[in-house]
Amino acid sequence: MKTDKNPNAKLSFLERFGYGLGDYAGNLVYSAISAFLLVYYTNVVGANAAAAASMIAVSKLLDGISDLIMGYIIDHTHSKWGKARPWIARLCIPLAVCTVLMFSVPSQFAGKAQIAYMFLTYNLVSTIFYTGINVPYATMHGLMTTNQYERGLLGNFRMLLATAGTMTINTVVLKMTGFFGGGDAYAQKGWTLTFVVLMLVFVVLNMFTFFVCRERVTEQSEEREKVSFVKGITGLLKNKYWVLMVVALFSMYFMMSCFFGSALYFTKYNMGNEGQYAMVSNLLSVAQIVTMFFTPLLMKKVSKRNVFLLGMAISTIGFLMAGVSTDYVIICVSSVVKGIGFGCGGATMFGCLQDAITYGEWYNGYGTAGMGNAASSFCMKVGSGVGTAALGWILNAGGFDAAKDVQSASSLHAVTTAFVWVPIVTSVICVVCMLLFDLDKHYDQAVADLAQGKSRIHQK
Repeated sequence: MKTDKNPNAKLSFLERFGYGLGDYAGNLVYSAISAFLLVYYTNVVGANAAAAASMIAVSKLLDGISDLIMGYIIDHTHSKWGKARPWIARLCIPLAVCTVLMFSVPSQFAGKAQIAYMFLTYNLVSTIFYTGINVPYATMHGLMTTNQYERGLLGNFRMLLATAGTMTINTVVLKMTGFFGGGDAYAQKGWTLTFVVLMLVFVVLNMFTFFVCRERVTEQSEEREKVSFVKGITGLLKNKYWVLMVVALFSMYFMMSCFFGSALYFTKYNMGNEGQYAMVSNLLSVAQIVTMFFTPLLMKKVSKRNVFLLGMAISTIGFLMAGVSTDYVIICVSSVVKGIGFGCGGATMFGCLQDAITYGEWYNGYGTAGMGNAASSFCMKVGSGVGTAALGWILNAGGFDAAKDVQSASSLHAVTTAFVWVPIVTSVICVVCMLLFDLDKHYDQAVADLAQGKSRIHQK
């Protein structure tokens, strides 16, 4: 079958949509971990919040290392399907199986046996198989086209459908666990059967992404083989735009894990109504989705970087609103404001990352698309893991006790800290990073030079 090999190609709607569906599928795993894994460990399994959070934090260090290894593997993969794409087909089924096992901690396990099972299954999911799919998926973004606007659109489709995936998880998980659990949303049987269904969907969607997407951007293999692991990392650290994006993405993922992970606690205990969780979460997701329909026009007018900057500033305002009151209406309005901000940031952050990686190829004289995405994923996963761990540590410090229907004042304050104040700090960090991200001044020249086989090094 003939395929378009123009590296600056304009992509079809089907290919953009197919790429975005890959992140919808990914969020059936990622959002479930972010929003429900700690809840599952504390309220279903009965594990200590601090112990579970510490296990996740330690695991994330291993997870980050596996990202770097996977990036190196991608950069040295050569197949008829491309460098990144084949890994999606190879690993989607093992990831689905292990995710079901992660949400199926045997009831007879307690103490060290329980923690050991949690550690093993969590690392099979996150450290090995999710890494094995997510790093190639992120790398494909830069390998499908070098067209800056198309990359922006891919990022837009990716985040639109990722948000839809998050919204799906927020809406259906507790309903499904209740249905399969015979009316008890915290029964183990309900969680196992829920994730069997979700992971069947996950596999189908990943295979759709594999079949409709194409890799068009290739590199000089002779040059690529000379790029060692150390040289690749060194080149990334010399690229200030990649470093700025990594700091911003670390902050974003730290914030999302702490914020989304605390949302159910906040509605259940601080607002006093667990049933309001779906509306509070879904209003954010709907606002984010609606906003992302307008971000392509905004990107044409003011650039991806400025849309990202604007989004994080708006998100900060939304979090400040949530710190004012636990009133249902105010929290719902704050969710909409945060959703608008997340829509602007989410639609542009991965496009900005790919542009930074392309700039690094021009700046250093060699490219490391796999390593660039892997090292970024390393920082995002560490940020996510530390964010989840921070939530557990904050809850434990506040004296949170899952066995109590009414929490102490210090426990409620701890939940507010995770839901409001930690996200404010991380959002401000993102704003600062994007104020320093002036890549638009250099990108067109870098792409033009690379198309002619030139780089900054060759011009010296």
